[in-house]
Amino acid sequence: MTFRIGICQMTVTDSKDANLIKAEEMIRQAGSENCRIVVLPEMFNCPYENKSFPVFAEEFPGPTTEKLSSLAGELGVYIFGGSIPELHDGSIYNTSFIFDRRGHMIGKHRKIHLFDIDIEGGIRFKESDTLERGNQVTVVDTEYGKIGTAICYDMRFPELMRLMVLKGAEIIIVPAAFNTTTGPAHWEVTLRARALDNQVYYIAASPARNLNASYHAYGHSALVNPWGEIVSQADEKETIIYGEIDMKYIRKIRTELPLLQHRRTDLYELIEKQKRQNPIC
Repeated sequence: MTFRIGICQMTVTDSKDANLIKAEEMIRQAGSENCRIVVLPEMFNCPYENKSFPVFAEEFPGPTTEKLSSLAGELGVYIFGGSIPELHDGSIYNTSFIFDRRGHMIGKHRKIHLFDIDIEGGIRFKESDTLERGNQVTVVDTEYGKIGTAICYDMRFPELMRLMVLKGAEIIIVPAAFNTTTGPAHWEVTLRARALDNQVYYIAASPARNLNASYHAYGHSALVNPWGEIVSQADEKETIIYGEIDMKYIRKIRTELPLLQHRRTDLYELIEKQKRQNPIC
């Protein structure tokens, strides 16, 4: 089975209304290009800055998730809704909501690893100043197979990616906003490594670079195949990139180079600790 995916690298502004209008335009455009899955970037309705997260935060259901649900049902596409600041029980999470082709929410992922860094001569940012951590490994069932999802800094932790694959994921989708310090150094090599180590299609959706914003995203949204090859990649500007997902190719790679079967689980194993799960709604 082969299907088309669209990755929307959109410019995010300080207006939620404008961001939602732009997201709708890009989702509709991707849908018109026969995409079966459409992916939005991290914090697509909100500037990526701590002071904005409480202002833009919304509960589920809310204006953003209702818009995504409506579009998914109308266009008959899966929407992996980037991420937004989600308000829940007085806490704010960096959350990705996922909708099927009928507009039903089939899962959500709250960012597990918060981006708290201080690079000398570079960027200093602490998501934990305003955001809480999620605690769930997220894999959803679709008619195209199981798809794992995470958010940005999560991708730096290979254990999380492997846990998704052990849960059956053959595709991993990651809304992500690397910056212009970490992006040139680590973006491409991380995407390719996660794809080939886990033998998955790996999709990373970044915002476009907005030099008028306080945080400058690297851009370069990409689709990488299970052999670690870049199928499609953007530059830093606003665009939609497209690519084909071939499920037979995943199985071909996993059969010919059976990395997952060759794990020495008699010597080592990866275990997901069971924590209290946050409810979907």
